[in-house]
Amino acid sequence: MARYHDSVCRLCRREGTKLFLKGTRCYTKKCSVERRPSPPGQHGVRRRKMSDFGTHLREKQKFRRVYSVMERQFKDYFAIARSRPGVTGENLLRLLELRLDNAVYRMGFATSRPMARQLVGHGHFAVNGVPTDIPSYQLRAGDRVEVVESSRSLEPFKNARSQMGAAPRPEWLAVDPEHLSATIAALPRRDQMPLELNEQLVVEYYSR
Repeated sequence: MARYHDSVCRLCRREGTKLFLKGTRCYTKKCSVERRPSPPGQHGVRRRKMSDFGTHLREKQKFRRVYSVMERQFKDYFAIARSRPGVTGENLLRLLELRLDNAVYRMGFATSRPMARQLVGHGHFAVNGVPTDIPSYQLRAGDRVEVVESSRSLEPFKNARSQMGAAPRPEWLAVDPEHLSATIAALPRRDQMPLELNEQLVVEYYSR
């Protein structure tokens, strides 16, 4: 599948906000959004007012870039969300939050979602005892995610054990630092998912 290989800091500058794609660097003064808040490119800051379509498009792009999802895959997620009962926007956000790479990031094994995607792709995790290397694997309530036995001695996971216990985690994740695992305690509610994302704008974008 196609992937973005350019500088991810350009994506944050384009959206005008931190997407936390570089892990701990995003919390320092080296963050590109703080050093160069203008959009990338030679034209600098554009002062014209953004149209409604532009506002909807930018929010859709922000969703894609936060969760590292390509255009066709994101469109498929929206189609699934729309076909399910309930609020379409909330369904969409829940589908993205229940991706395996996002769960690994939320558990505290990675400082960014791209890093979590890499760890999953290298086969360091198992779901319900079955080794799984698909970042987009869709988790369900009751699923158990854990580091495979052969990877537990690696330095990143040794360090993660103490970090998992100290950092706050979403309520829908029951984290077990001692066993380097977590269980999907329940499907995440809207108030347990990122509040800085406006899913309604994405729904309006695809409903135009």
